[in-house]
Amino acid sequence: MPPSDPETARWFTEEVQPHESELRAYLRAKFSAHLDIDDLVQETYARLLQAREQAPLRSAKAYLFTTARNAAFDFFRRRKIIAIDGLAEIELLPVFEDRPGVAEAVCHDQELQLLAEAIQALPERCRRVLTLRKLHGLSHREIAGQLGIAENTVNAQIAIGVLRLRDYLRSRGVTKGGTS
Repeated sequence: MPPSDPETARWFTEEVQPHESELRAYLRAKFSAHLDIDDLVQETYARLLQAREQAPLRSAKAYLFTTARNAAFDFFRRRKIIAIDGLAEIELLPVFEDRPGVAEAVCHDQELQLLAEAIQALPERCRRVLTLRKLHGLSHREIAGQLGIAENTVNAQIAIGVLRLRDYLRSRGVTKGGTS
């Protein structure tokens, strides 16, 4: 929520907002385990505005980054706190082992091995495009730039690759729900 006071809004727009992209990059680099950078940025802004109400801030940028770092540390401290009340009754909790049985695990491993073989059977360019997209999470534009091909070629190679993988797996008895 933007500040309601016009002077505070002007200060925020001129002194704080220009540093937002740099702040986000800093937080991603230093606190990559933090799941929601947006929440951390909002918490930082709230603390910054609250501090400005108490006293004028000499360097908004320095205070912004220090406040963000402290907010991140607070997040990690809160995450380490556990409720002791529940520990007393831990023996009363039902225990379920939620992992696959041996047969299911072996079947899954075999399917993964078949998938690896299917990927290796793809033509070189198709394999590289699929690997960059599905394993490395690159966008179509990034893949096109990295491989020096058109984005339409990336789209086509992905479609071809997915169809060939499906056919390869089907021909070896692997269906959508597992082995047949």
